[in-house]
Amino acid sequence: MKRILIITLGLVLPAALFAVAPVKKKTASARSSRVTAKKQPRAKALAATTKSKTYRAKRTYYSPWDTPTFADSTWGDVVDGEDLVVRRAAVQALGPYNGSVVVVNPNTGRVLTMVNQKLALTGAYQPCSTIKLVAGLAGLSEGIIERETRLRLSRGLSMDLTTALAKSNNPYFANIGEKLGFDKVNYYGRLLGLGEKTGLDIAGESAGIFPEEKPKGVPVGMMTSFGEAIGLTPLQLAAMVSTIANGGTLYYLQYPRNQEEALNLVPKVKRKLDVESQLPDMKPGMMGAVDFGTARRAAYDTNEPIFGKTGTCTDSRTHLGWFGSYNEIGSNKLVVVVLLTGGKKVNGPVAAGIAGQVYKNMSQSATAHVAVEPNILAR
Repeated sequence: MKRILIITLGLVLPAALFAVAPVKKKTASARSSRVTAKKQPRAKALAATTKSKTYRAKRTYYSPWDTPTFADSTWGDVVDGEDLVVRRAAVQALGPYNGSVVVVNPNTGRVLTMVNQKLALTGAYQPCSTIKLVAGLAGLSEGIIERETRLRLSRGLSMDLTTALAKSNNPYFANIGEKLGFDKVNYYGRLLGLGEKTGLDIAGESAGIFPEEKPKGVPVGMMTSFGEAIGLTPLQLAAMVSTIANGGTLYYLQYPRNQEEALNLVPKVKRKLDVESQLPDMKPGMMGAVDFGTARRAAYDTNEPIFGKTGTCTDSRTHLGWFGSYNEIGSNKLVVVVLLTGGKKVNGPVAAGIAGQVYKNMSQSATAHVAVEPNILAR
């Protein structure tokens, strides 16, 4: 046979690859073989099918990231100064997931528990959509939006702040970021504690990452919708949410090393933010996230409202699931922040479900609100 080159879609391939075998007449023996194949035991066919499904399942659960989805997240933690009721609630809620749960009293700045302390202190990851809290407050403070302002996102779609927060709409907050500009985003981000340590003498804490100049090739809208070029720790998100929960006071977070320090803790204010008038416009969207938005898994009791913001994205190391939240039971409040790392099972809604379980565990405990620390609030 002569070797002929055939050009297909720009590729030069030997004609032999396209050769068609000559058609042969079906003989009696061939027909007999076909009938025999039809009658092969069903067990063999099922075994072949099972083997094929098993192979596909292995491929389905393959993860390109090194960080596992499941791990013992309590390994190495020192709990001498923690509220053990709160810690038990957090550990049970986190279960086998590889992640961190931080619970803070927003009226004092005391860290009640820090599950997976290494991740909580040094895990500076992209904040994903939790950065929308910064963008929303900045947009309100600068008069770019009001709560009922509907931004046109496409020919047939416009949205207000409440729905945009609840549904975590990226174009809405990218629009705010572009109108704010980098300098304003930088100002409000740092005002809320990004790029600096949140704790008062908490050993090993990271300051996270917040650029001083606009990163090359990163639109401001990407920073305010996805948290691009920013590194956030669970402690920093807990401090930010605490500021929203208590009406605008950014406390130094304090993590007692023993029960004596916990009993004698005195709240220390880092700075007070002039955002009290904007917070009522943020709360409906944060509540909407739990009621009808991306954080529906956090809901467990309509009598104990939860306000929060989810975040889901992938950085160069792992897939991320964030949820920053607080609840209100009368005058009592708790901030719960969850960060999950791992494979495709990790996302913001899953993190929200874990936070919701923390609140539920606390409400079911006989000493559920020991964390309010009345002796400290009375000082």
